[in-house]
Order: sequence, then structure tokens, then C-alpha cells
Amino acid sequence: MRSHRRRKQIATAKMAEEQKESSQGEMEGVNCLAYDEAIIAQQDRIQQEIANSNPLVSDRQDLSVLQREYAEDDTVYQLKIKDLYKKYSYIRKTRPDGNCFYRAFGFAHLESLLDDSKELQKFKAVAAKSKLDLVNEGFTEFTIEDFHNTFMDLIELCEKQPSLQELLNSFNDQNVSDYVVVYLRLLTSGYLQREHVFFQHFIEGGRSVKEFCQQEVEPMSKESDHIHIIALAQALNVSILVEYMDRGEGGTVNHHVFPEGGDPRIFLLYRPGHYDILYK
Repeated sequence: MRSHRRRKQIATAKMAEEQKESSQGEMEGVNCLAYDEAIIAQQDRIQQEIANSNPLVSDRQDLSVLQREYAEDDTVYQLKIKDLYKKYSYIRKTRPDGNCFYRAFGFAHLESLLDDSKELQKFKAVAAKSKLDLVNEGFTEFTIEDFHNTFMDLIELCEKQPSLQELLNSFNDQNVSDYVVVYLRLLTSGYLQREHVFFQHFIEGGRSVKEFCQQEVEPMSKESDHIHIIALAQALNVSILVEYMDRGEGGTVNHHVFPEGGDPRIFLLYRPGHYDILYK
């Protein structure tokens, strides 16, 4: 009888311990969930603060605004800004949301075509055909159609010779602007995959070009690098010059033209993680 009672006590204690462990596990799960939600909420707050203080595409500003962004004794950047002054007078800023390259490219190119109807018609033909190129690459037509239509609507707006403010307003309409960004991302992805034999050599981490596109090109807010710029410039047959301003040695800003040997209509400033538009 005593032995039976002892076994019952042990079983009861074991059950209590298991319940305690289970409860602790549930609490840890709740704590982890709460922590994740707190991180997401914090990121949302940061993004909202960025959105409130930065338009998607700003008005054109004097290049001197750059000088005020860095301390007077920040010799590296102050010297490079002086070097920029030798070629440029104005800057148009884009929101630092990970989509800045595509937004800067889209606005700067359409702005450059407002007074060039011949080049605008060439670009319209390339843009119109681009949807079929994506479908041939395996993209589903109905999933890309709305983005393509928005892109074409903006080009057709430029045909009507709108004021620069009208174009700027379109790019500051979140829905319109983001649809353009999505379509430019799709074009970049499509070109990379179409020329995968060439671009595979530039992909790190053992990923295929398709995997790289799904992870680093197509999702919104993913930052852009050389490989993205090369692909988009080639896909739309547009030449881009990027001025690189970082903390590298020397007091000058280095530039690169995409594709090499092109005659650029678009001038972008790259600072680590961000692109803005420059004006001669």
C-alpha cells in the first residue's frame, strides 16, 4: 500500500513538472511572439517617421543641402561634395526606403523625356514590348498587367507634355509610385534571368540567378547594387551615370556609366545604401 502511494506521489510530481515545463514553454513562446511584434512595431514606427519627413521624390534643391548634412570637419565628405560641385548644381532626393534606385531612375528618365518627344516615343515602344518579354520569361500576365498599365499610363502622361509638377505629383502618389517601382523590379528580374549565363558569375552564396531575383530583386524595399543597375539599363536601353560618394580615399567622387560607353541621360548620386538624382 505504501509502495503504491509512493508511486502515485512520484507520478503526480512528474505530471506537475511536465505541466510546469509546458507552461514555461508556452510563456517563452508568448514572450518570443511579443518580442517579434515589438520589433515589427518599432520598424513600422521608423518607416512612418521616414515617410512623414521625406517625400517619395523631393523638389529640386541646391546641391549645398549636402554640405549641411555632414559636419564641417568631416573632411572626406566635404571634399567630395566640393568635387561634385564641379559638375552638378542641383539634387533631387528620394525617400530612403530601399526602393530609392528604382524611384530615382523612373522619375529622372521620364523627366528627361518631357522635352524630347522623339526619345519618348522610342522609350514608349520599348516599354510597351517589355510586358511580352516578361511573359516569355515565365511571368504570369495577369499578375504583371496592372503594374505595366500604370507604367504605360505615366509614359502617356508625358506625351501630353504635362508640367513637371504633375509628373512629380504622380511619383509622390504612393500607389502609382510603388506600382512603377514594382514594374521596374520585374524588368530587372526578367533581364537577369534572360541573361542568366552571364550574370550567374556575379551571384554569391551558391544561389541561382532565379533565386537571387526572388530574394534580392523582386521584393519591395530590397536595396540595389551594380548588378541591378546593369540589368535595368540594358532592359530599357537607357544609359545611367552613377556618382559614388563614400569614405574611400582621395577627395574626388568616382563615377560609373551603365552600360559602359553609353551616353547617359540620368545622373544619380550613390551614398552607402541610398540613391538621389543629380542635375548638371
